[in-house]
Amino acid sequence: MATLEDKILGEKSQYYCSSSSEDEDESNSDKEEDAAAGAASAQPEQTSIEFSEWDGTSSNTGPKGVIRDWQRFKQIETEKRAEQEKERIELMKKLSFTCQSQLDEEREKMLETDPDLAELMADQFLLDYQKQRMMEMMAKAEKLHFGQLFELDGSEDFLNAIDNEDKTVTVIVHIYQKDVPACDAMNGCLITLAEEYPAVKFCKIIASKVGVSKHFKKEGVPALLVYKNGQIIGNFVQLSASLGDDFYSSDVESFLIEHGLLNDKRCVPAIIKSKEDDDSDSD
Repeated sequence: MATLEDKILGEKSQYYCSSSSEDEDESNSDKEEDAAAGAASAQPEQTSIEFSEWDGTSSNTGPKGVIRDWQRFKQIETEKRAEQEKERIELMKKLSFTCQSQLDEEREKMLETDPDLAELMADQFLLDYQKQRMMEMMAKAEKLHFGQLFELDGSEDFLNAIDNEDKTVTVIVHIYQKDVPACDAMNGCLITLAEEYPAVKFCKIIASKVGVSKHFKKEGVPALLVYKNGQIIGNFVQLSASLGDDFYSSDVESFLIEHGLLNDKRCVPAIIKSKEDDDSDSD
């Protein structure tokens, strides 16, 4: 029968536990906790690394961290360059479209307001006009075709050869003496140059027929006098001092070109070259 103490403390079968069992439970629980702690310590700690955008400083001090930061920096730099290049190309396209549209508007406005002026400003029209003017000038030059070395007989021929010539023609007169090697060489050179430059009038005259002094006849020849529009533009005496007694037409040609008295044949306008090519193709 249950006593008052049993009522207060509870039935032994329900509430009473021996000290030995309690010790066993506590020891078992301690062993389980120690085992769990040991297992946890045996497993390596796993951490997740998150990369954020590089801000110019390095938070990693190891070699791998430095390499990773450098790779991230180069990646950002490449992306920025690609973005800048894309923006530049888009801006160029936009500007080209804008310029093209403005030019079109101006051309349309010109056509509406002044069709004659628009036709005048057309490239093909200007090119045709240049060709026409060049053909007119070439036709005029063909009329003033010389192609030989003229012998002048006296002072009157000398004056007529200069004053009665077209103002656009360059007249080159050689004053010479017979039996002078440099004068003979100059006459031979001028014959060749007259054929190569048919628009230039080449002449020669003996010094005694011009009325020069004996000293000039001896020391001044060979001499070249160059005239244009009745005015002397070149006066060269005793050319043997610079050219020698024996020289070639190319030497005289270079001398005259250097002094601006002959046009360099290599400097031919493109429009004339194209005409010459067309003539050669038609032949």
